Amino acid sequence: MDISQYLEIFIEESKEHLQSLNESLLELEKNTDNVELINEVFRVAHTLKGMAATMGYKRMQKLTHDMENVLSEIRNGSIKVEANLLDVLFQCLDALEQYVDLIVESGSEGDNDNQNIIDKLNMILNNDVQESDTNNNAESTNDTSVKEELISDSEKRKHININFTDFEKNAISKAYEEDFKVYGITIYISESCVLKSARAFIVFRTLEKLGQVIKSYPVVQDIEDEKFDNNFSTFIVTKENSSNIIKELSSIAEVTEVLTDEINIISEQKQEVVEQQTNIVGNDRKTTKENNTSNKTNLSKPKTNRTVRVDIERLDTLMNLVSELIIIKNGLETIELKNTSQNFNEQIEYLERITTNLHDAVMKVRMVPIERVFNRFPRLIRDLSRKLNKKIELHMSGEETELDRTVIDEIGDPLVHLLRNAGDHGLETPDIRVKAGKDPVGNIDLRAYQDGNNVIIEVNDDGNGIDVNKIKNKAISNGVLSAEQADSMSDQEIIELLFRPSFSTAEKISDVSGRGVGLDVVKTKIEALGGDIEVKTELNKGSKFIIRLPLTLAIIQALMVNLGEEKYAIPLNTIQNIEDVLISDIKYIQNQEVINLRGHVIPIIRLHDKLDIPSVDAEKDSLTVVIVNKGEKQAGIVVDSLIGQQEIVIKTLGKYLTNIKLIAGATILGDGEVALILDVNSLV
Repeated sequence: MDISQYLEIFIEESKEHLQSLNESLLELEKNTDNVELINEVFRVAHTLKGMAATMGYKRMQKLTHDMENVLSEIRNGSIKVEANLLDVLFQCLDALEQYVDLIVESGSEGDNDNQNIIDKLNMILNNDVQESDTNNNAESTNDTSVKEELISDSEKRKHININFTDFEKNAISKAYEEDFKVYGITIYISESCVLKSARAFIVFRTLEKLGQVIKSYPVVQDIEDEKFDNNFSTFIVTKENSSNIIKELSSIAEVTEVLTDEINIISEQKQEVVEQQTNIVGNDRKTTKENNTSNKTNLSKPKTNRTVRVDIERLDTLMNLVSELIIIKNGLETIELKNTSQNFNEQIEYLERITTNLHDAVMKVRMVPIERVFNRFPRLIRDLSRKLNKKIELHMSGEETELDRTVIDEIGDPLVHLLRNAGDHGLETPDIRVKAGKDPVGNIDLRAYQDGNNVIIEVNDDGNGIDVNKIKNKAISNGVLSAEQADSMSDQEIIELLFRPSFSTAEKISDVSGRGVGLDVVKTKIEALGGDIEVKTELNKGSKFIIRLPLTLAIIQALMVNLGEEKYAIPLNTIQNIEDVLISDIKYIQNQEVINLRGHVIPIIRLHDKLDIPSVDAEKDSLTVVIVNKGEKQAGIVVDSLIGQQEIVIKTLGKYLTNIKLIAGATILGDGEVALILDVNSLV
């Protein structure tokens, strides 16, 4: 049976359960006597075990089963929650995450059985590794004997007598009249199967594709409640032959045997019964043995991160707006039929309002709370604290802030880099903090909030801050800068060196930092998302990394401008104001054109020079300057003329035009003309 159709759901739900397990274990570490937390961890492990069993992932199933055994003893009070036990449970969590990652990559859980972790669980459970090994061998032996018993038992079973209702008898009779076949099928499931009802569900789904199931024994409700041994029988009306049915059912994991035969209706003491015979020809019987890999070796790589859970109210809003569009469409058709345009402008204005609202509603459907990214970081800080021998506390706020799903999927790795840098480079060891008059426990604040059309994410630590002189000396020693260049640069420009590839101030290489891979990756990823990053720091007080991201990457409001004979779009959320500046008001500071705008010195950027575009009129007395901002930085962009504000759809430049500075994308205008979108972050 092809289970790839369920794979995406399995992966999404597994990730959610693993995140829940992570959060519960972190809380349990703080409060080891909390019975509710212990029950929650047990429930999650049990659910994961059932899901893995249903999909046929035996290693994942085995690990969660052993976890469940230990957790059951914890619930019973036989085992106490302590640091060593929690470390093993966290190792189980990591192993399960690795299984899911492998399933995402290849559709298979791999061949690592994590026996060392299972041994640790058994040692906790039994306090004796040898006893655990003996038990495993005994289980293996029992499995073999069980299979032999099943085969022996099935050979003895020659017929099953089952009563049919009048409706079922009529269905069988009509099937014969219309050249259908009616089969009685008995399915045997391995005794070691953890969730027999889940396996039976897959059997029924497979049978429904082959024909119509008219009866089961025991009844469906009993099968769903697992009120049956290791076998159950079904009756199906189909045009398929028995060999095809056996092939389909045998491909399901943990189905050890399938027996089929056509059934006949016979009369016996005025009661009609069905005789189901095993299909035996001499010593050749149609059975199938269990195959551990049949259901998963051919799985293709699943597509993940393609779903969003949506509040039903947001879907209702979408439905209402689509209904309004239909009303507008009908109104426009009526105007056309009457050959009059008296209400045409009103309908167009109405259409504009509805499409804007529809866009907003669709964007809200795509929005996901940043909580799903933040939730993975408490565990990261816990492990980092233990590895670095530092006392670190993570404080998070703004988890309810929403971001576009495409941004959510990409922002996690940059934040991991920033948090690891804060823990390793930023925070001092407890003894150094005490000497400096600080609390021995270092603090990292992770905060998210919405600011206009942007979402701001801040990573702040109360550590040592960034030593500008240390960066300067490192840059000179590495040949990145000359001593003269370094002396002429501002502190902020020196700090920007941290975002250069392969630049690191770490004195030794570890698995946490020092390999020159980090902040350059952060900057590249954030700029690829249309955002920017800046740093604020104070020596001996701490550092703050500020990330600005757009709310959405699909549709934006933009100011359309003319530049030479071409049209360009400037994102409206980056524009502060528009000024008409006299040529005589332009001054020079360090060979840079600037203007003094209400007490603020703002550098001027001439796009004609940046983009190599010929100027249409070079003898004007004044310039049209669009003042844009990137965080606290400002700049004035010189354009030839303004067209107006417009809502535009962002189109990427394609895979052949990557890493192009100054241009963030393109858009198609109403007349079919293409306009490029300026990247303000790279301009300023």
